[in-house]
Amino acid sequence: MTTYAVTAATGQLGTLVTDQLLAKNVESASITAVARDADKAAPFAARGVTVRTADYDDREALEAAFDGVDRLLFISGSEVGRRVPQHRNVIEAAKAAGVGRVYYTSVLRATDNPMVLAPEHKATEEMLAESGIAHTILRHGWYTENYTAEVPRHIARGVLLHAGGDGRIAAATRADFAEADAQALLTDYEANVTLELGGVSFTYADLARTISEVSGTAVEPQPVTPQEFRQILLQGGMDENTAGFLARLESDVAADRLDGDSTNLTDLLARPVTPLSIAVRAAL
Repeated sequence: MTTYAVTAATGQLGTLVTDQLLAKNVESASITAVARDADKAAPFAARGVTVRTADYDDREALEAAFDGVDRLLFISGSEVGRRVPQHRNVIEAAKAAGVGRVYYTSVLRATDNPMVLAPEHKATEEMLAESGIAHTILRHGWYTENYTAEVPRHIARGVLLHAGGDGRIAAATRADFAEADAQALLTDYEANVTLELGGVSFTYADLARTISEVSGTAVEPQPVTPQEFRQILLQGGMDENTAGFLARLESDVAADRLDGDSTNLTDLLARPVTPLSIAVRAAL
């Protein structure tokens, strides 16, 4: 029996992936949910999933959590700036535990993408290559929810403020990525594989138009410069580091660094990704 483990299993993506494995009739006893807080993973334990406690800063706990695992979904850490040493712990622990294959959630075109988030993912991919562990790189596009979470606010204001110009964003819902990740885990890959998982490509103007159509309330795109965007965030009370980071992301959007046209995602899903209009309706 092939055994599977999902790191960050109680996070938004990890929860959905574990649910997908169960929905695809993977035996619960063959799934390990690796989480920092066992209490949060209790619902999985109640369904027969093995729960092991570890976080990315604890190399020894990770190795114990990965014991007996054939296929590991390694969901990238959320602490930007700390991910390289944390990810090194995960990879070294997986190698020491004898994990058969690591599936890592990276970012589109990580090796040559100048976007602000790419360097840590590129470094992780390089560490995986150097480790000698068989691996599948799942280069995720952006989550649609990163944009639809603000839909009610856009409607209330009647404008969608952005600094992304006419740049395109290849996004899919978190559920789409989770289903694709689960399918990848169930796929037998012989060689090391890199998959570019881009979703529906849209601009901020497209998003504003979709919000207007779905809600029945006119929402107009309001473009500003990244510098103006940062200043607006600061005036709203956001801290300097976060405002600067988000402004850089907007510059990445404008430069089409979040776009992609690969069919790898729809190939794994065996269906189209969730339409933008459906994601917007869900946000309402």
